[in-house]
Amino acid sequence: MEQLTLASANTIVNSALSYARQLDLAPLAVVVDAAGCPVAMQREDGSTLLRPQIAQAKAWGAVAMGMPSRALGVIAAERPAFMNSLVALADGKMAPVPGGVLIRAHGGRLLGAVGVSGDLSDRDEACAIAGIHAAGLLADPSAAAI
Repeated sequence: MEQLTLASANTIVNSALSYARQLDLAPLAVVVDAAGCPVAMQREDGSTLLRPQIAQAKAWGAVAMGMPSRALGVIAAERPAFMNSLVALADGKMAPVPGGVLIRAHGGRLLGAVGVSGDLSDRDEACAIAGIHAAGLLADPSAAAI
């Protein structure tokens, strides 16, 4: 059975950061979250102060709602009052912008999420996807869950 282990979480983080360096992106923070419990986190030198919290909010919101943070952004645009309520209920631990990607087992079971912050949100999301793929797991960045 596939699961989100410390080893796979570290692979995700290291691979996401390696991909970011290949693209010469701004310094990032990466958080791997298994159902509301951070498993691994790294903040690159030069990453700004709130980047780890933003990355965690992207991951936490994705796993808490069972949809990627990109999909949460669509909801925020279409139903801002609803999103404001969700953010309040989550004590502010949600960031409805791309960069929070669900991690799924090959059978589709939800294992957790990755949150990346530091560059443009679409680039953050690309790094999260690269990290998940490097760990041999499935990335679910789509808005199809809405």
